[in-house]
Amino acid sequence: MAVLLSPAANAFDQQSMMRVFFSIVLVRGYNQDGSLAYGSGVVIGDNKVVTNCHVLRKTNQAWVSQGEEASAIVSVRVDAMHDLCLLNTDRLQAQPAPLGSTAELAKGDEVIAIGHSNGVPAPLASRGQIKSLYPYEGGNVVRTNARFSLGASGSALFDGQGRLIGINTFKTPGRAAYFYAIPIEWLKEAEIQPAQSKLPVTGQAFWELPDEEKPFFMQVALPQLNHDWVRLQEISRHWIEAEPDNAEAWYELGTAQEGLDQPGDAEKSYRQAIAINPKHSEALYRLGVFASQRGDREEMHNVSTKLTKIDSEMAAEFNKAVGCDVNC
Repeated sequence: MAVLLSPAANAFDQQSMMRVFFSIVLVRGYNQDGSLAYGSGVVIGDNKVVTNCHVLRKTNQAWVSQGEEASAIVSVRVDAMHDLCLLNTDRLQAQPAPLGSTAELAKGDEVIAIGHSNGVPAPLASRGQIKSLYPYEGGNVVRTNARFSLGASGSALFDGQGRLIGINTFKTPGRAAYFYAIPIEWLKEAEIQPAQSKLPVTGQAFWELPDEEKPFFMQVALPQLNHDWVRLQEISRHWIEAEPDNAEAWYELGTAQEGLDQPGDAEKSYRQAIAINPKHSEALYRLGVFASQRGDREEMHNVSTKLTKIDSEMAAEFNKAVGCDVNC
């Protein structure tokens, strides 16, 4: 199988990356109208492939392939709400990916997404960083800037050591999209589901629910991207009522307040986010900007130092934005 090791993978353990490239498979099938559907999957054991359930919603005949080799899908275990399906295949010869955990992750960690974006025959890599972690039903849904596109549903998100930490599942629309991976911890729930041999699979995923029923971290995404600060403030307040110790909720409230020209309230919200999660890089960044505006060099220095330890790229961006030199 040809492997496209892009420059995106260069910062990672090359040996680990080469190994996990051979854990990625194409999931293909014929739709009921005769067209070809495709997605990605990750080999996690002998004849075991994990993918998104929505990849298999419109096909009653599907298989997995890697290079010139194809393998039939014998059965599938369906966790529809989490959009995670575990496939049992026939005679699949592929290297299983080592499993990691989202519990060990932090904002700013480097990650790499590997999958068959646009249905290309060889897997492609996209490097990025963790932008947010959202605790949800026994794992952390991971938002990254590691881009993926059509055909990468069910693809892999690896940490820097080549451990599978999530399955790339959905993104927001537009060029400035947010990219989300569901946590590998959810695999345990899929493993205990009954095996079924008939396709297509059915059931709605949590990210497809009506807006008011989606998790708060999903409800805030579009208002933030669209700069709808009134709506973002409303949702964030509801989020805080439900989860007062959630740093992301406080950060989103601060973002809305800043957008509504309420800098004093925004600063208080950002400080609350930092009190909950001292490594919240975006909240630190905004507090540093406020410090710059009032000429507080000491806090600017503290923010720069903390950001350097968390996210060196963001630290460099902050230093440039506020005119800091090395002695900021």
